[in-house]
Amino acid sequence: MEVFQLSPEIPFRFHPTPPKFPHLSRINFCRPLSATSDSRSGTPDSESRNRMFVLGMGFVGGFFAEKLKEADWVVSGTCRSDSKKKEWEKKGIDLHLFSADSPEWSLLETVKDYTHLLVSIPPLADIGDPMLRDVELVREKLSSGNLQWLCYLSSTSVYGDYGGAWVTEDHPPNPKTQSAKLRLAAEEGWLSLGSDLGVSTHVLRLGGIYGPGRSAIDTLLKRENLSESQLRRASRRFTSRVHVEDICQALQAAIEKPSSREIYNIVDDDPAPREEVFEYALEMIEKRWKRKIETKPFLYESREQSSLRGEKRVSNEHMKDKLGVKLLYPSYKLGLQSIGEKMDNPF
Repeated sequence: MEVFQLSPEIPFRFHPTPPKFPHLSRINFCRPLSATSDSRSGTPDSESRNRMFVLGMGFVGGFFAEKLKEADWVVSGTCRSDSKKKEWEKKGIDLHLFSADSPEWSLLETVKDYTHLLVSIPPLADIGDPMLRDVELVREKLSSGNLQWLCYLSSTSVYGDYGGAWVTEDHPPNPKTQSAKLRLAAEEGWLSLGSDLGVSTHVLRLGGIYGPGRSAIDTLLKRENLSESQLRRASRRFTSRVHVEDICQALQAAIEKPSSREIYNIVDDDPAPREEVFEYALEMIEKRWKRKIETKPFLYESREQSSLRGEKRVSNEHMKDKLGVKLLYPSYKLGLQSIGEKMDNPF
């Protein structure tokens, strides 16, 4: 069999066919408004009853925004660059430029007219959540608006190290890294703000996010070799992960089932080691396209490194029981198979 090392410059194409979320079009929490609107720009109007503002239109926020738009929601949000803003304009969604380092607080005048707010901006080192730096101003602006629902996307990293044991939402967080500590502080900040505003407030603790264009298959195809950091992480005993389409399912369910200060772990059923996932991806590439990508041997973390990152298996029972989510991709194998089947031959 021919051994082929793919150059990072070689493009590959993906044709996504994500599932529809028909219930989104029926969700109706807000009271009628008197403002007028342009549905393309995301400015609210009296006829659009569901309006989502996404703070941080990244991989998850963007994926969900497109689902909402398909369901006739008014959608807007923020991005960090003009190029990204133009990309979204072509998709019919106008975004606002936003710098987490120096936020323009005038943005709150826009946000307050939306009924739903999804927060998908990671905290900054030494600063924390950029929107909570002036929480009093945020509270003042949003309290006079139309907000009905608030969700903060967090990370399972807040649990820290549990020695490989299963953890649920009832287990106390014990973050080890600075980024995880900032995540936990942001969770508490948004939950408190939601309580003060009297709106439905959720925190979703996401496992490692993957999906079309962002998977072990894509990593292997884009790079000649895994980085040293990836090779070390690949040797961890347990890694919780979740497909982006299942995150969207959880978000939809959270919208349909309002609650107060609710926290959910959003992960699949199989916290398999990253090494196992990458080996499976390599096998898929070899079988599907008759090519073999060579990579360096996996490296192994020291006990101290492993403890710092946190060994744990994250339970999703609360998500299933309370939100009623039935995973589309309960294992990484099903998720990678779906991604691979929709990809053109990159060779």
